[in-house]
Amino acid sequence: MTTTDPRLHLQFCGMDFDSPLVLLSGCVGFGEEYTRVQGFSNRDAGAVCLKGTTGSNRPGNPAHRVFETPAGMLNAIGLQNPGVAKVVREILPTLDFDETRFIANVSGSTIEEYTEVTRLFDDSPIDAIEINISCPNVKEGGVAFGNDPDMSARVVAACRKVTRKPLITKLSPNQTDIAENARRCIEAGTDAFAVINTLMGMAIDIEARQPFIGNNQGGLSGPAIKPIAVLKTHQVYQVARDHAVPIIGQGGVTCAEDAIEFLLAGASAVGVGTALFYDPLILPKINQGIVDYLDRHGLERVSQVTGALQLNGSRAPACGC
Repeated sequence: MTTTDPRLHLQFCGMDFDSPLVLLSGCVGFGEEYTRVQGFSNRDAGAVCLKGTTGSNRPGNPAHRVFETPAGMLNAIGLQNPGVAKVVREILPTLDFDETRFIANVSGSTIEEYTEVTRLFDDSPIDAIEINISCPNVKEGGVAFGNDPDMSARVVAACRKVTRKPLITKLSPNQTDIAENARRCIEAGTDAFAVINTLMGMAIDIEARQPFIGNNQGGLSGPAIKPIAVLKTHQVYQVARDHAVPIIGQGGVTCAEDAIEFLLAGASAVGVGTALFYDPLILPKINQGIVDYLDRHGLERVSQVTGALQLNGSRAPACGC
């Protein structure tokens, strides 16, 4: 039974989404975090991305792991998770796959780890697999896989070989040319993109003269990054549209207007994350706002909004001068 307006329904990599909204990895644990909130329903989301999962269990980073910043939030959880075997064996059977689609999030420190975690999720009821390529490659001095197009493509290609499930590559904004990275990932076999992951940031306690985050630095999310995320979504869309590769646009969505920006920029679906921490019942509000937009513009389905952005004829210098 669906609760969303039929005009919000869409197909994403062959999956039926009842809404264009996706709950982002790390924000709802393994799907159970918000079920304790009265009135919350997974049915308001087209899909739920589960917490990042690695080959073996990880305890995560030392405290503090989260710090609020102006219009945003820094986090450095450190991929705390019980390991893929336990997730597949004990957690997935508890999820209601009739409510929504569930997407696994695969993380790793080596290509071999990415491959093994993907292989185990392939032999499970999970609907799709998201590859978090923002992890550091321990064999290459710690540089993030996602910041190098060659390494990004290698991870995607390796995961592609061990699964037939839809592969969604989560792209990092902390790189020089996100469109080129997207092109290489398409060639390697990705089915979709999630754009963007968090930006790296730091906040300092000036009295203690130390970073607030125990890991010293963390990923910045929330409204502060939305303009960057919208631009990166549009840049990836220029490459992805010619290959019919859909995008989950994400970064700082707090209302229907934010979600519509991402759709116009080229996203087929929109991720919601940080906003859930202060309003866990925000999804139906955003869904209703999108329906109101469709009504105002005489549109029959949400997919008609994707990529409908009309660029201005002139462009200011890229430096913003």
